[in-house]
Amino acid sequence: MNEIEVRTHTALHVLKGAVRKVLGAKWTASVYVKENHGRLTVQFDRKPTEQEMEQIFLLANQKVQDNVPIIIEELPREEAEKKYGDEMYDLFPVPKEVKVLSIVIIPDWNINACNKHHTRTTGEVGKILLDDWRFRNAKKLLEISFNII
Repeated sequence: MNEIEVRTHTALHVLKGAVRKVLGAKWTASVYVKENHGRLTVQFDRKPTEQEMEQIFLLANQKVQDNVPIIIEELPREEAEKKYGDEMYDLFPVPKEVKVLSIVIIPDWNINACNKHHTRTTGEVGKILLDDWRFRNAKKLLEISFNII
């Protein structure tokens, strides 16, 4: 993963924290990163308003400006599950044979089991811009595409 993709990937965690705060959406269904473009897909039961989408990006960029440290905890899976429960998981499972988890923590914002590379702080992400979004009612999925600059 190159430097721009590390920043874009970290932006997914920042964005997910904002989505959780604004919409209460807990479960990530899929993620995508290519260069400075990313897509976060979350399970959600209704089409959000334009105001909610604006609020998500406002909060996400505020978290970037706050430049908070990103903490990585390496824990045995059993210990991580006791400490964080299903908060750290997504809809796509971590394979059973993985016995040590890397937990990415943006304090009071986002906790996620993730084995990718991340920036040291949220400020290194850069500005997160909404590219496009769509709600897929049949699948109850909200897809949020973004770019970082």
